[in-house]
Amino acid sequence: MKYPFLISIPHGGVEVPAEVANRIALSDQELHWYCDPATRELFNFGRSVEATIDTPVSRMVIDLNRPPLPLPPKDPDGIIKVRTIDGRDVYLPGQLPDLPFIHRLMMKWYFPYHQRIDELIERYPVRIAFDCHSMLPYGSAEQSDAGKRRPLICLGNYGDRNGRVKPGSITTCPADWIARLADAFREEFPGVDNVAINTPFSGGFISNAHYWRKGIPWIQIEVNRTLYERCGTPTRLPEVMEEQIPALRNRIWPVLARFWDGIAAAAPFDGGESMGSYE
Repeated sequence: MKYPFLISIPHGGVEVPAEVANRIALSDQELHWYCDPATRELFNFGRSVEATIDTPVSRMVIDLNRPPLPLPPKDPDGIIKVRTIDGRDVYLPGQLPDLPFIHRLMMKWYFPYHQRIDELIERYPVRIAFDCHSMLPYGSAEQSDAGKRRPLICLGNYGDRNGRVKPGSITTCPADWIARLADAFREEFPGVDNVAINTPFSGGFISNAHYWRKGIPWIQIEVNRTLYERCGTPTRLPEVMEEQIPALRNRIWPVLARFWDGIAAAAPFDGGESMGSYE
């Protein structure tokens, strides 16, 4: 059985294109640390879902989950990184890409990824999309939750801590949906504060932009790297417990399937409007 899911994995790549390699100040270890290198395997559900999209390129070269503007240096953590989340320079002195170089990167990597998402939604019977990430166990120096312990699972729909719409804003899926998914994750990962909604991350550009474009519900999923890594720093790679990645995938997939089975049973899709209410 195929589930009507689109799986987006925008930060799993660690490759640095040749035309950028001599500009980057970060080591290979740092590039792995600041990306989500296990997510391409962790969220690879194969033929169980309608569509999957990922990328080999590192987010430190071009971040597919950021809006196309502003460009550096106005946003140091934007589409083209100036600094890492703990204040390290991404580029060597004088090597920050100029506008023509940024344009080439965007044409090669950024716009094709977003166009492909639209194509997949149009081609396949996708009813919900998940933007899938991993997160470090504690907030880094330049993040809003610096030094704070993070949950094992964070789900985001741009709402409040219950998934409800904030004044003057929108959510990318109904509050009831994200609450159901959070409950399903809590069954698998029991414990106080192990599963959170919109804390510390509420969603990125991908889920927001493509909900606006296509009206398909989106939920961002963040998985704590402690579930498959031991220790580590930007300059010393953590010990990846390789056996834990497929084991963790086999815990996550039944959660997603159980969530959708409950949604479908509560309000069967009739081929017209999306199920649920966004208010």
